[in-house]
Amino acid sequence: MYFAKLEFFNPFSRSIKDRAVFNMLMKALERGDINGTALFEATSGNVGIAMAALGNVLGVKFRAYLPRPTPRATQVLLKVLGAEVVMTDFETIDQTMVQYVIEEARKASAANLNQFENDDNFEAHYRFTAGEIDEQLRSIGRKPDVLIAGIGTSGHIGGIASYLKERYDTRVIGVVPAKGEKIPGIKRLETRPKWYFQVEIDRVLEITRREAIEGAIRVARSDGLLVGLSSGAVFRAYEKIAGELGEKTYVLIFPDDGFKYVEVFENHLGMP
Repeated sequence: MYFAKLEFFNPFSRSIKDRAVFNMLMKALERGDINGTALFEATSGNVGIAMAALGNVLGVKFRAYLPRPTPRATQVLLKVLGAEVVMTDFETIDQTMVQYVIEEARKASAANLNQFENDDNFEAHYRFTAGEIDEQLRSIGRKPDVLIAGIGTSGHIGGIASYLKERYDTRVIGVVPAKGEKIPGIKRLETRPKWYFQVEIDRVLEITRREAIEGAIRVARSDGLLVGLSSGAVFRAYEKIAGELGEKTYVLIFPDDGFKYVEVFENHLGMP
């Protein structure tokens, strides 16, 4: 049996990234790293939306640096929130792009939280996301045998895996795009996600973009949930691994909903 953690219930970006962004912002404010300055960040979607929304709440102006393939819906939502949007020529967010944004922030005397290196990202999921999963499963008398989650910054898989490994020795399955493929929210290990290399992840499965889209559609048609592409990839990984591991309690992390990806679904379905 599988249980899905539905992170689109978070209110700002409707994604799991609300957790990391809120924790990073609060800790930065406590340290005095943000003193009415602008906030710059490299993002391909949900982190940017969460930063723009929470920046509005806190009165902090936000500039999002986006890689070239960023969906148009993300760009529109950032502008609705009043963010300054900078489209770059980078194909993906790698160390070169991250360093570029760090330097842009330095030149402008702006703050850069750097979701890819900031341990407050990891902490948000170790303390809060994982704790919720533990409490929710204990309330129905279950323990997590297998965790399946996408690898992006590796903040959420790293934090949750560390917590569950310590308490239950949970088997952890990471999900990445197949070679040459792009799936919003998850990245290949060549991008060197920080926390992936600091925690024990038992296995990594590669999923194609087509499989991710079909996985999201399958969830919609079986469970009535409109989930995003990384969630679809996690679901397809579950289908593959469950055939090998058999009957267990599986925990799937569904990071966001499907509304940002309507154009992707439209193209896949061949709609005129």
